[in-house]
Amino acid sequence: MTRSTREVLESHLAHRQEGTLEGDLAENYHDDVLLLSWGEGADRGLDAVRHRAKVLSSYLGHGAFRYEELLVEGEVGMLRWTGEQDELRVRTGVDSFVVRDGRIAAQTIFYVVDGEAS
Repeated sequence: MTRSTREVLESHLAHRQEGTLEGDLAENYHDDVLLLSWGEGADRGLDAVRHRAKVLSSYLGHGAFRYEELLVEGEVGMLRWTGEQDELRVRTGVDSFVVRDGRIAAQTIFYVVDGEAS
C-alpha cells in the first residue's frame, strides 16, 4: 500500500525534527529526486539532498525548526516553516514537494537567513 502525500511529508518532518537525515532519505525520497533552490539551482539525487541539508544545518541545527503550516492537495505539498538558533533566524521558509509512489520525487526550497553566525 502506497503512503499518501501527507503521510510521506509528516514522516519527512518528523525525521528532520529528530535529525535523522539518512532515515528520512531511505524512507521518504526517490533516489533521483529533483531539487530546486535559490542560490543552489537545480540538482538531482540523494547527495543533492544531503548537500542542501548540510547548508541549512550550517545556519540552523536540527530541532531549531518550527513547522507553521503544511498544505496538501493530491501529490503536491507545501510547507511554511521558521527557524532560530543563536543570533540567526529564518522568518519564513517555504518548501514545496511532489510525492509519487509514496516518495518525494521533487522539492523546491526557499528561505532567507537573518542575523550573523556567532
